[in-house]
This record gives sequence, structure tokens and C-alpha cells, in this order.
Amino acid sequence: MKTNIEKTIKILEKHFNYKERTTLNRMRKQKKSNKNAFKILIACLLSLRAKDETTDKISRRLFEIADTPQKILKLPIKKLEKIIFSTGHYHKKARVLKSVSKELIKRFHSKVPSTKEKLMSIKGVGQKTSNIVLNFAFDKEFIPVDTHCHRIPNRLGWFKTKNAEQTEKQLMKILPKKYWKEFNGIFVLFGRTICVPISPFCSKCPVRRYCKRVDVKKNR
Repeated sequence: MKTNIEKTIKILEKHFNYKERTTLNRMRKQKKSNKNAFKILIACLLSLRAKDETTDKISRRLFEIADTPQKILKLPIKKLEKIIFSTGHYHKKARVLKSVSKELIKRFHSKVPSTKEKLMSIKGVGQKTSNIVLNFAFDKEFIPVDTHCHRIPNRLGWFKTKNAEQTEKQLMKILPKKYWKEFNGIFVLFGRTICVPISPFCSKCPVRRYCKRVDVKKNR
């Protein structure tokens, strides 16, 4: 099993080159700093239910105007909503960005905390977001698990889990640590382009020989 897992990831690593990775994955390669950690946190909050190209475009635009908690707070709410409008759910996201920035200033001296406990104590920051920040901004050993990272290992037959939290625990058991940092970026792209939720493109899948196709009723 472990051999097949490593083969699967190595093949997918080659298939999806680094330039194709998500905005958040590319940000991970930038110089480590509190400002970059804040940008990763904000970009992650903007990315919820948004296309990656939209997250990239809007986060860049926002950071040209406001790239610190203080600057986010100073932005009029209507202006912030206008900037992030195309990411969807902009009313809620604008309030979350304001609230998170306020908490960072008030509780953490404007710095993004580097522990899971402290990150998840911030209202609006959940399991996936905290793992992304810890992994991408602080190089800590956490595996961010979104819908793709949950669905695909189950489809491959690596294990059977009911939710992202269970999947994260299983991945940490069976996945060699050297793959933890790249796993999210690779599987998000794989899940968006080939191993899609309904009727996946099995005919052009580079790892089909290692896939058990669990619960796949139709494929292309």
C-alpha cells in the first residue's frame, strides 16, 4: 500500500508542475515573514468557494492597498466589499477579514500566531485555514485537507473516512512526511482537472493503475 501511495504522489508531482499550483502554494515559496503569514491567512479566507485565478487576482489587488491588519481595519467596509466582490460571499468575507485583523492586533500584537491552538481561537479560522497557514507560512508539519484532499484518497482506496478531520488523521499515519507540504497543492489540482467529483476523467488519469475507483459510477 505505502509503495503505491509513494508512486502515486511521485507521478502526480511530475504531472502537475509547480507553476500550475494554487495561489496559496506559490505564496508558500516566498520569504518567510509575519507579513507573508498575514497574506497567506487573508488569501486563504478569500479563497473559500472562489476560483483560484480569482483568489490570485483579488488578493494581489487587496494587498496593494492593505497588507497588514491595521490597513485592513482602516479600509471602509464598503470599499473592502467592492475589492473582494468577485470572490463571492463578499459581505461575510469582508466582516471576517475585519474581525480577524482586529483579533490579531488586540490579542497577538498584529502577528499571525504559529500554533494551531492560537490560530483556531480566532473567530473565522477553521481547521483547513489553520493547517494552510501553519504549513505554508511556518513550515510546520500539518496537512491541509479540503474537499479534493478528502475525496481523492478515499476514491483511490487508501482508507475510508467520513470527513476532512478523519482524512487528515489517516494521511498523517500513512503519508511519508516528505510529502506533507506538497500534498494539498498536488491533490487540489488533480481534483479540479482530472479526478473531478462526478464522472472523473479516468481515461487520461496518470495514476489510474493505482486507483480502486471507490464509489465511481461513471467515468470518462
